Order: sequence, then structure tokens, then C-alpha cells
Amino acid sequence: MAVKIRLARRGRKQAPIYDIVVADSRSPRDGKFIEKLGQYNPQSTPAGITLKDDRAVYWLMVGAEPTDTTKKILSVRGVMLKKHLQVGVAKGAITQEVADARFEAWAKEKDAKREAKIAKLTEGKDAAKKAAFEAEKKKRADMEAAQQKAAEEAAAAATATEETTEEAPAAEASEETTEA
Repeated sequence: MAVKIRLARRGRKQAPIYDIVVADSRSPRDGKFIEKLGQYNPQSTPAGITLKDDRAVYWLMVGAEPTDTTKKILSVRGVMLKKHLQVGVAKGAITQEVADARFEAWAKEKDAKREAKIAKLTEGKDAAKKAAFEAEKKKRADMEAAQQKAAEEAAAAATATEETTEEAPAAEASEETTEA
């Protein structure tokens, strides 16, 4: 019986969430499984991964084969490295302390890279938000200036029409006096 570590889909249409499960390779994708190891949410940025690392290492050590996608997820979390180091310990190539030290060094480096990437993403979002706000502010100022100019032109036109209407009765009055 071949055991696989794979994804089982959950969630609604167009919004998947995957469970990382250990299952018999003959069982259906979303069907019966042996153990649930964690969850993968590709919809969030960065993708959310929750995983029982120690159980994943156990299943890898007893021969469970991860699928391509789950292998990538396990690599991101460091489970594949941990398995590799444990194989070295089992063969006697390194000691457990050395394996733990190497894993801790890798984890610190990975966390630093992740924090830098998240900071860059949030910085980019903040810059885009600020640029959009400035563009909206400029657009509003231009619109208000155009409205003010239109109001001034309307007032000037109204003043001009008042002057012409006032001149017309005076001209008519002078014509009437000359005729009489």
C-alpha cells in the first residue's frame, strides 16, 4: 500500500483552501485519509501554511511520498531539509546537535528573507495607496478649480446681460422723446 502526502481541496468555488493530508494513493482526492497534517491557503499574500512539522517528518521517514505541490510546500517550511538531516544522523554522518544547528541557521535565514519580502510587499501597497490618494487629491482640486472658473464665467455673463438689458430701456426712452 503506497502512502502519499497530498492536498485535499476544501472551500467554495473560486476560493480554494487545501488540507495537507496523508492518504492511501488509491483513495480519492477529497476522500478518506489517514491523518491531516495541516492547511494551505493560496488565496492570501503570502500564501498561508500551517503544518505539523514533526508529524510530516515522521511520515516522510517511514516512506510516505509527497506529491510535487506538497513537496514544494514542505520544502518552504523546512520539512524536507529536516528529513535530509535526520537521514544523515541515522547513517552516522553527522550528530543530532550538528543537524539541529544547521536547521536553526537555515530557519533564521529563511525568516529574515520572509520578513524582508513581507516588508517590501507592504511598502509597495502603501506607496500605491499614497499615489492613488495624491492623484485623487489633484483631480479634486482640478475639478474645484474648473467649477470655480465656470461660476466666475457665469457671473460675468450674468453681469453682461444685466448691462445690456439696462441699456436697452434707456435707448428706447431716448427714441420715444425724439419722436414726440
